[in-house]
Amino acid sequence: MSDFSVDTFREYANRIETEVGRVIVGQGEVVRHVLVSILAGGHVLLEGVPGLGKTMLIRTLGQALDLKFSRIQFTPDLMPADILGTEILSDDNGRREFRFREGPLFSNLVLADEINRATPKTQSALLEAMQEASVTVAQKTYKLEEPFFVMATQNPLEMEGTYPLPEAQLDRFFFKVNVDLPNVSEMIEILDRTTGKESPSANKAVTGADIIQMRALARTTPIASHVKEYIARLMLATHPEDENASPLVKKYVRYGVSPRGGQALVLGAKVTALLAGRYNVAFEDVHAVAKAALRHRLLLNFDGMAEGVKADDVINELVGMLQLQG
Repeated sequence: MSDFSVDTFREYANRIETEVGRVIVGQGEVVRHVLVSILAGGHVLLEGVPGLGKTMLIRTLGQALDLKFSRIQFTPDLMPADILGTEILSDDNGRREFRFREGPLFSNLVLADEINRATPKTQSALLEAMQEASVTVAQKTYKLEEPFFVMATQNPLEMEGTYPLPEAQLDRFFFKVNVDLPNVSEMIEILDRTTGKESPSANKAVTGADIIQMRALARTTPIASHVKEYIARLMLATHPEDENASPLVKKYVRYGVSPRGGQALVLGAKVTALLAGRYNVAFEDVHAVAKAALRHRLLLNFDGMAEGVKADDVINELVGMLQLQG
């Protein structure tokens, strides 16, 4: 059991959100989902059109969290060695030997900007590190320092010169968070903050050690058997062959959610409960993270894509059906 109390957990989380709010205007749900993912120990994929502050959000989190931060701009000519590091020949007092020079991936918080612009070979190098928290170069394995988080961004509009992430690799992301346009008042505030004399910045809110303890507390949060059963039924109902599958699932889904989706729901719900000041998971905590945890794990069929069906619509229908069933 972690030494952290629920009150301390909430206090530290509020500090982070307060500091992020000094820079980022609005986007409360986006910030919350990214924070939940970090406290659950997962990686996040942010999707939105250019100029909505995706990169700024992750940079600001790097300022608020006392962690080593690095940014990798993904381009088609980026090679795995550019992010992992490489062995170089060094001359030390006449003695030549190969030494490993670490790449930008050896940080606590890594911003993978426009991840879908890199080739599959480079994407795979990053995603291997996400899964194993280690990298292998020249038959040697190097452990990455904890905590280790990857925050990736991608633009859903531009398809030319991009390499969309395969479903199996998307599954490695804990959450996929959609970043939407701000409203009028938020847009005015953004213009005021970004065109004035001084640019706002975030102060350090918590340390890496605090994040590790908060993550430990989240994993000890109890979840009742009936809530776990609800999550299991929700996972299985995303598959068109399941008896509880909704009409949209049966008509438009080719393949449903993997067990990783259930893991993301459980851990995300646990963190959400703690952020609300409760040491037990409720159905509302599961619903709060359902779309972020599942939208990138639902594989639509051709009819679904042709008719513009969204994964969020399928998830909303499923949640509504299961709630009615009790």
